[in-house]
Amino acid sequence: MKLENYIRDIQGFPKEGILFKDITPLLNDANATRECLKTLVESLKGQKIDKVIGAESRGFLFGMLLAQQLNAGFVPVRKPGKLPYETISASYDLEYGTDNLEIHIDAIQKGDKVLIHDDVLATGGTAKAVCELVEKLGGEIIQLNFLMELTFLNGREKIKEYDIFAAVTY
Repeated sequence: MKLENYIRDIQGFPKEGILFKDITPLLNDANATRECLKTLVESLKGQKIDKVIGAESRGFLFGMLLAQQLNAGFVPVRKPGKLPYETISASYDLEYGTDNLEIHIDAIQKGDKVLIHDDVLATGGTAKAVCELVEKLGGEIIQLNFLMELTFLNGREKIKEYDIFAAVTY
């Protein structure tokens, strides 16, 4: 099954000049979702995972499925002010300015083996910020795992010291 066939291009979203990769057709097809999950899990080659992190917000979709499949805990990493308990934060660059991500201070224990999942690896800023959070809490990053990678944006360069997997590359 070619997962690319379940990802559609939306021209001019969220603003003019952007070609958005829409995963809702993939999510709408049970077989495609199952195949995508299988591909993401197989990339881990039997690694032991204690926690799966899902980056806000589309990283939550497969992040939860991965956590269940791997018998691991799920940890949401969110934008500021969305988590109810005490947090730590990391900032990352946007096209115009910066943003922050937060994680609960007790979400990762020292030595936890962590899988970080997000829907897309683009510029690498979000992924790098999540890595900083995991490492501040003492977690060991086993893999950064993406549904798709936009290679022309060179995001891999910001996180090249980690094992990186993308189910689909553009």
